[in-house]
Amino acid sequence: MNKIKNILCLSILILSLVSCGDKSNSEKSESNVIRFWHFWSEPNQRAIIKELISEFESANDCKVEMTELSWGDGKTKLFAAFNAKNAPDVLELGSDWVAQFSSSSVLHELNPDSVNINKFIDFSLSPCYYENKLYALPWIVDTRVLFFNKDLVQAGSEEFDTYEKLAEIASKINNKNTYGWGANGSDRHRLYKKIVSFFWTYGGDILDDSGNPVINSAANIAALEMYSSLSRYGIIETQRQLDASFTEGKTAFWLSGGWLIEKIKNENPNLNYGVSLVPGTGDSEGISFGGGEYLAINANSGNKELAEELIKFLTDGKNSIRFCKAVIEAGFPADKQYYQDDFYNSQEERLVFAKQLEKARMTPIHPKWLDIETIIEDAAVETMYGKASAAESLNAAQLKVLEIIK
Repeated sequence: MNKIKNILCLSILILSLVSCGDKSNSEKSESNVIRFWHFWSEPNQRAIIKELISEFESANDCKVEMTELSWGDGKTKLFAAFNAKNAPDVLELGSDWVAQFSSSSVLHELNPDSVNINKFIDFSLSPCYYENKLYALPWIVDTRVLFFNKDLVQAGSEEFDTYEKLAEIASKINNKNTYGWGANGSDRHRLYKKIVSFFWTYGGDILDDSGNPVINSAANIAALEMYSSLSRYGIIETQRQLDASFTEGKTAFWLSGGWLIEKIKNENPNLNYGVSLVPGTGDSEGISFGGGEYLAINANSGNKELAEELIKFLTDGKNSIRFCKAVIEAGFPADKQYYQDDFYNSQEERLVFAKQLEKARMTPIHPKWLDIETIIEDAAVETMYGKASAAESLNAAQLKVLEIIK
């Protein structure tokens, strides 16, 4: 009997030790797993993301579970995840989304010293902060430039360095077979990027230094009048359709991003086109929309330390330049040490983008920005389709924005 009791005791002890060992390994495994939601789903984008993440996993003995989002519904999915207390540890956000998330107390506050915030290009820093607290790191930045069809335009860029000159050329080109100008119409989250560029170029703004709306300023009215006039010398369509129209050689002038270079290379490599800086007014240079991708950490993440290591790894210039080289349309590293990399110096078109970044701005940092954005787009559409004058549309927009930010 004693022998049987000893065997039973020994068996229980062994099972207990195995159980403890399994629990220990499980806890260790869970502590080294983080989730990362991002917006890069094309084959070349997936490949470089996977490569970078694999290196991070090896260096940190961890596992990063990735989920791809789309720009169409990604923000909605992020909202739902935060509401369900199931948001990822690390998330990618567009530059104009950060304020809405950071103002909602769902993002982890970062220490500027621990993440070396000073290495990033100055104009990329404003979206990182909300009420003087740091909530995100800039990863990649980019802007828009003017694409022009050399066969249709038959003029040097100095001949359309103002919108007035460009409008005159576009009016002569526009006919039933070709379009002088490509204008974004009712194209959510895209149209405003063109409109604010015109506002800034003409000396206007959206909010003043005190955060009060100045939507209906004389400068903004003149800017919207010009955008609306240009739309009559061409085609009003979505970003996707206008990119396609330019690539097919049907549109003379069109404001777009670096992805269009790759589209032309792949779909119509013989297109005779050029890129130039955004036109100005004669009194001032053209100012373009500047945007970017930002990385932030869920305030409720159970592994903030590892999550912070991941965003520091991805935003490190030596890694973000690798991403930008593999994904040309992505833009430029926000890490200013790599802003003038030789990779860009070897590409004439990309040098224009680099120069335009020096004259680019980001939208105001305001938790209600996405609502303000919609109001601006609606006013522009109303004017383009002749339902109201630029002054009437922007006066109405001013009242709506005032109501929102009360």
